[in-house]
This record gives sequence, structure tokens and C-alpha cells, in this order.
Amino acid sequence: MTNNAYTDHLGRPLIAVTGMGIVTSLGQGKEDNWQALTGGVSGIHAITRFPTEGLSTRICGTVDFMDAPNIASELSFTLADAATREAVSQSGINGDFDGPLFVAAPPVECEWTDRFALADESGHGSEQDNAYNGLLEVMRGKPHPGFTRRALFGTVAERLSDSYGTRGLPVTLSTACASGATAIQLGVDAIRQGRTERALTVATDGSVNAEALIRFSLLSALSTQNDPPEKASKPFNKDRDGFVIAEGSAALVLESLEAAVARGANVLGILKGYGEKADHFHRTRSSPDGAPAIATVQAALDDAGLDASGIGYINAHGTSTPENDKMEYLSLSTVFGDHLPAIPVSSNKSMIGHTLTAAGAVEAVFSLLTIQTGTLPPTINYENPDPAIELDVVPNTKREQSVTSVLSNSFGFGGQNACLVMTAEPA
Repeated sequence: MTNNAYTDHLGRPLIAVTGMGIVTSLGQGKEDNWQALTGGVSGIHAITRFPTEGLSTRICGTVDFMDAPNIASELSFTLADAATREAVSQSGINGDFDGPLFVAAPPVECEWTDRFALADESGHGSEQDNAYNGLLEVMRGKPHPGFTRRALFGTVAERLSDSYGTRGLPVTLSTACASGATAIQLGVDAIRQGRTERALTVATDGSVNAEALIRFSLLSALSTQNDPPEKASKPFNKDRDGFVIAEGSAALVLESLEAAVARGANVLGILKGYGEKADHFHRTRSSPDGAPAIATVQAALDDAGLDASGIGYINAHGTSTPENDKMEYLSLSTVFGDHLPAIPVSSNKSMIGHTLTAAGAVEAVFSLLTIQTGTLPPTINYENPDPAIELDVVPNTKREQSVTSVLSNSFGFGGQNACLVMTAEPA
């Protein structure tokens, strides 16, 4: 019979994290990222990947130091592979991983360069009316494996599965900015339900291109405070004007605590609970009453078996958009009430930008590092506080403070909301 030390308040297996990997604009690997993040260093910079003349936003948090083509699916795979390699190595699992794989990947479309190349191959590239028919004709005529690999939504997961020997068909998902947290939730569920003793969860996004930038700009979602770039992302400031688009990847190896202890693994923390709720208020806007976010935060606490006094630190979604920051504060103040002033709350996005599909997993890694090190990352650029948002945002400089429990929030477009609760390993 399973020892009670290995089960939670509902009798379910406790979920241990035994490996983590990360890549952001701050660097590759946990050590470089954590040193920069806690040092208040920004990874936001001017865009050099494509021309920005005439664009209102000319800054980003892209990962420009990886050796990969500037094609969304290829770069997303390269980022995911680097993070996964670090996580699996730290876990000490050798050979085939032998557990399911859950991957959050950006919902990329066919690259325009590929479309133009195929149209040119058909001989109709310069004829606007015939170009699309020509593209289809070429695709019917012979295989184009490179194009197919770049265009298929599940290609990142399939390549990772081949590389690391995961079990079964890999799952690829996209739940907007909550995707990374959702991938982790699926891994937790697989272990809790007894379908596996371990799961590999990965989230990646290398999709910053001109088309993505223009689309988000048309939604008035991006900051236009281009100079200096590192000052643009300013969560919870009165003069915040939008998020900074960014790239990154993170991977976590999840195991039942009992299995991890049995094989002598080093436990980095516990995935104690999650909450996930969706709403249909608007395709991009948050519900102004904050109800979906409130319900998600409360569901995460309930799933973890904690009340409002049980959280020591909050890793905020903190996008730096006027509406989302206000909604997040409403949800936190509603759930935590009088406890909130005593809970530090900071936003990693002030330094790395918004890594979109990867954000929930990236911030889960940072949350676990907060527990491990007793260091709270700052919210930089906090120079003009919004008087309507009364939070202890760990302003501008890191804080040394021991915490044993963290809530990490991810609130996405389309009403996709997910929250994770992470704790230290039980004694």
C-alpha cells in the first residue's frame, strides 16, 4: 500500500519535479537565467530578425543566440530540445524516458517564404490569381518533406518523442498564454490517475516574426515604448501600455514522489495543485468582473488543499497590459483578501517579456527556483506605481526571503486560464 507520506489530502500521488530546463532571451539553462533574472537584467532588445521600419513596435525578447533557422517550427523545436535535454539530464533518467510527453507549441501557420517558394516552383508565382492553385498542384505532384515538417502543428512533439524515447503518442496542445501551465496539468493528471509514474512536459515558442508582431499590434496588445527597450515591460505601473512579445522554452520532468524517492532522485519541488477555467467573454479581452480568473485561482488552492494563508509568494501573469494587470489584481484581492498585502507578487515578464505559449512552464521553473534558493525575483521598471493596484511587487531589486509555496498564474486570450501551486518537498 502507498505510504501516506506520498499522497496528498485527497489520497492522490504527490507529484515531484525531478528535472527542469529553460531557455529565454536571458540565456540558455537555469544558471544563466536565474542569475540574470534575480539580478534585474532585461532580455528585451531592438528587433534585428526582420525590418521594423514603419512598425509601431520595434522591440522584443527573441532568442537570437541559438543555432536554428528563423522559421517558427524549427526554432520552437531547437528551444524545446535544449530545455528538454537539460531537464532530462538533471532528472538522472538514462535511456528512453518511457513516459508520456505533453508539449505546448505555438499554433504556427505555413511560413510565407515556403508559400512563395512553392508558388514559384509551380511557375505561377507572379500570377496572383493562380498562385494558390499552383501551390496545391506542386504539393500534389511530389512529396515536400521539409515543408511538411515545418507546417505540421505536432512536429515539435513528434521529434522530441523520437529523441527522448517517450511512450505512446505525444500530445500537442495550444491554450493561448496558458499553454505551458496546461501541459504541466496534463502531466500531473496522468500520474494522479495511475496511467504512468513519470511524464515529460515541455512548452516552447519561437514564433516571433513580422506577421505575429503586426497581428498583436492590430489588437493594441503590444508596448510601443521602444526606447529604451529594457524599460518597455512595466507590469503594474500606471503608464504600462502593453506586453513585449518574446520567445523561450521550458521543460519539467514530473514523477510520483514515491517513484522518485524509490530511485533516489533529487526532488526539486512538488506540483501540489492546479486550477483551470475557461470563459467566453471575448476573443482577447479579460472578463471585467474577473470571475474566470478568480475561479481559477481558487480552484488551484482547493486542488492543493491550501487556503489563502497557505501561499508565500505569487508569480504573477503580469503582462504589463492595462486591462490584464487590473484584472489580475482584482482576482488576487478577491481570493486572498486581507492576506494579500503580506504576500510578495512579482512578474518575470518585466525582464523576459511574454513568452506566449511557453510562459506558463517558463514561470513554473522560475517559481520552483524561488522555493529552492529563497530569492524572490524583482519586478523591474516599477517607477510609477498604479495606485489602483496595491501589491508588494518586489520592486526593482531581488529580495532574500524563504518561501515554501508559490502560486503561478497564466491567463490567456480567449478566456484560457490556468494556475499552478508549487511547494517544497515535504519533510
